[in-house]
Amino acid sequence: MTAATPATTAGRDRATATRLTTALGAAALVGLVVHLVLALGTTPADRVQRDAVRLLYVHVPAAWLAYLAFAVTALGSALYLWRRTRARFWDVAAGAAAELGVLFTALTLALGSIWGRATWGVFWTWDARLTTTALLLVLYLGYLALRRVPADPEVRARRSAIAALVAFVDVPLVHLSVEWWRTLHQEPTFLRRDLDPTIDTSMAVGLWVSVLAYTLVFAWLLVHRFRVAWLEDRLDDHALEAALAERRAEAEVDPELVVSS
Repeated sequence: MTAATPATTAGRDRATATRLTTALGAAALVGLVVHLVLALGTTPADRVQRDAVRLLYVHVPAAWLAYLAFAVTALGSALYLWRRTRARFWDVAAGAAAELGVLFTALTLALGSIWGRATWGVFWTWDARLTTTALLLVLYLGYLALRRVPADPEVRARRSAIAALVAFVDVPLVHLSVEWWRTLHQEPTFLRRDLDPTIDTSMAVGLWVSVLAYTLVFAWLLVHRFRVAWLEDRLDDHALEAALAERRAEAEVDPELVVSS
């Protein structure tokens, strides 16, 4: 039987859950239950959209979390590029947040298409809001692909950070597109500059609870995804060190194999 290596032992013994993340997950679960009760039972149907409006209790939080995730990616990237705060931590955090951002952007587009079919009569149209959101998804898919291109870790982290900051420019374009251009998509009714939702009070409460619940879910997912990525990063370092040690050992001459004259 071979002894376990430090890398495999660390990977087996360390977990991504703690008491804090367990409590965070429990709070997220409670929030989701309350969100479902409000979205499906308490809040009324819209006079025009009828029950299709209930999609917004997931669509709006998904869009908000896409913004939040990419903001975390941009922040982590900026801190990595700044010499005083440069650390692998920020690069890993940026990548973890971007993965969740892509997930929530895809969810935003999917739910928006269903809602559009019910209200506009089509699943897709080249509306400014839809187009800039689709572009956002493509940009961050490209960012994630760039992170997987083989390269020196520092070089890969640096160029990924630059790509993330460039891609983030599209986030304010997405949000402000309904104000800058004539679009089918309605203007903001929740994430408004004046923070005054132009909807029924019960609907506003339902949306606030939904946003809070899904933000807790995002935080829980981000912590776990970051920890998994951090462990993967450490395992890669151990594997590299083991490979280098093996090559050094092969290059050395074993004295016992030297034939004495």
